[in-house]
Amino acid sequence: MTGERVRRTSHSTEVAAPAGVVYGLISDAVRWPLFFPPNVHVERLEFDGTNERLRMWATAGGEVRSWISQRLQDPQTRRIEFRQSHPQAPVESMLGIWQIEELPGGTTRLTLLHDFTVYGDRAEDVAWVEQAVDTNSRAELASLKGLAERWMRFDELVLSFEDTVHIDASEEAVYEFLYRVGDWPRLIPHVSRLDLTEDTPGVQVMRMDTLTADGASHTTESVRVCFPHAGRIVYKQTVTPALMEAHTGEWSVVSDETGVTAVAQHSVVLREDAVERVLGPGADLAQARRYVREALGRNSTATLELARRHAESALHAG
Repeated sequence: MTGERVRRTSHSTEVAAPAGVVYGLISDAVRWPLFFPPNVHVERLEFDGTNERLRMWATAGGEVRSWISQRLQDPQTRRIEFRQSHPQAPVESMLGIWQIEELPGGTTRLTLLHDFTVYGDRAEDVAWVEQAVDTNSRAELASLKGLAERWMRFDELVLSFEDTVHIDASEEAVYEFLYRVGDWPRLIPHVSRLDLTEDTPGVQVMRMDTLTADGASHTTESVRVCFPHAGRIVYKQTVTPALMEAHTGEWSVVSDETGVTAVAQHSVVLREDAVERVLGPGADLAQARRYVREALGRNSTATLELARRHAESALHAG
């Protein structure tokens, strides 16, 4: 046992949505990057319907941090307990509870509790962890409240799709093109500028200026987590274009007997209050879905086509 002090925090909000809807959003941790601003990516490692093990990446205190979390789901009491089994310093231990309480009138009280200790109890480390927990808890509750209260329109607000390109080249050559995102401004016409940092190998933070079909430019910021042995790069846009409240995606390269298939996957939550401002008076969510599907699909397919040309030309040159 260590002598570090246990610190406890509690954050709660009232949600104008059924308790079952709120529980469903919290229980589906794999989709948290789409629902919660701090979350970048979640990999489900194990799940038996009750006990769950997750690898999570999230922003905290201006950094991208990763840990493994154990969760115990109880849909009967609408309670989910969690514990970080491999926390990152200065966190020594981190555990907590999501509590969902059904209120009269069909509303819900959502409470998020944390218990944590900090290595050495140094004042600056304690302050950093307390600030990170408070900031992320508030962001998660606000985002979940906003999404849950639109549950009747959830299927209109959320869309997921993918585009594929078949490539006659090696998986490694295609993945390398997608991984070397710092080279994109000179290789991809619709990318005009890109700033990249990779302080942790395989975790890329980037700021990118992209040209649209009508010649306009918009700036996005993203965090990418790279899995070279699996041929996957997952990402979360932390600064999105006006029409998108949230945007996550994945580049993947899958080998088969005829070459490789490169896939660009996207999931988006539309920003409803921006639809008419961006697309004009009278525009609706259906038009916004078509617009976003076309714009993202056009750019990602163009990127995959350039990856194909690059990889195939390298193969033939060799």
